[in-house]
Amino acid sequence: MFAYYSSTTFLIWMALGVLCLLVHENARIHARDKGLLYLTYVLIAVSALAEYVGIWINGREQISRAALLTVKALDYILTPLSGVAIILQLKPTKKWKWFLGGVVAVNTVLQLLNPLTGWMVVVGEGTVYHHGPLYPLYFGICILTVGMVILHFILYGRSFHQKNRKSLYAIMLLILCGIVLQEVSGGSVRTSYLALTFGAALIFIHYVEFGARAMDDDLKRQQIQLDTDALTGVYSRLAYSYALKEYDEAGVLPDDLVAITVDINGLKRVNDSLGHEAGDELIRGAADCITSVLGQLGRCYRTGGDEFVILAQMDRERAAAAIEQLNREAAAWHGKSVQTLAMSAGFALAEDHRDISAEKLVSEADKAMYEAKAAFYRQSGMDRRSRR
Repeated sequence: MFAYYSSTTFLIWMALGVLCLLVHENARIHARDKGLLYLTYVLIAVSALAEYVGIWINGREQISRAALLTVKALDYILTPLSGVAIILQLKPTKKWKWFLGGVVAVNTVLQLLNPLTGWMVVVGEGTVYHHGPLYPLYFGICILTVGMVILHFILYGRSFHQKNRKSLYAIMLLILCGIVLQEVSGGSVRTSYLALTFGAALIFIHYVEFGARAMDDDLKRQQIQLDTDALTGVYSRLAYSYALKEYDEAGVLPDDLVAITVDINGLKRVNDSLGHEAGDELIRGAADCITSVLGQLGRCYRTGGDEFVILAQMDRERAAAAIEQLNREAAAWHGKSVQTLAMSAGFALAEDHRDISAEKLVSEADKAMYEAKAAFYRQSGMDRRSRR
């Protein structure tokens, strides 16, 4: 029986050593979190060692009574600490940290006084230890620690999706079963530290997976921010560059690809007379009109101050109709600071420009847009020098 327990304890130490290496090699774990993980594994390892030594020297008359009392005190101090270390991995609040610290402190004082009082452990003849009169208090502290572990697993699980919670609660159940098995058996089955080690390993796996998911979500949020123009909510200049690159990598442009360029008329005059906040309102209004008409047909990119490019797939008639609808939307738009909005737009079809890049297609659309802009200034009589 003891040889089997020795082998199990050795494997526990080996597993905890491997966990330390895994933590050390994981560059994504913050240094503070690494320290907490190391502390947890060391506490479990030393606690398991203290329990092992206590069992080994129990009943050996050549071992001094003081040595056995010291080992048992260390065992009883570190066992609740191992549970607290696991709780700390679950990010408890400051109030819970104070409460857990108080429980650990009370238990530590009781264990340190035990050699003088015999409250927890009494060593009798033959250097055999027995539980003292206050041992139920220590057992209650252990039960309280287990209860805190369960509670914090539940609280921590609230930050996970339902499918993540199930695995988290399964880890909690594994730890609980290991502790209960040892207590129910009267100590003849030593499963507490085996369960704690399994639990620590599984929590680490869960921690790494959750950290990776959180990092992926953060990267997605950052990418969305990079791809989105902050002022208007349409796609950004960076996203536009990526779109052109994708078309270039694909080779030949689709025949039904159309590039539509849109430019606001008179933005500079609005900025000079009403201020840049009014100019921003005008740019947002233009983006809203474009999105309303073309948002379902393609992607709209803000490529400059008041310049927009739409890449979509449609035929000539539909593109022309879309620009007419866009002009109607602009004519109907009214803002708080600016009451009118006028835009010039032009388009170019890939089928009319064989063996051309997407960027060149946009340049062709620009030519048509500037023709429309010139016509606008001729008809309105507005000073072309203040057109932007």
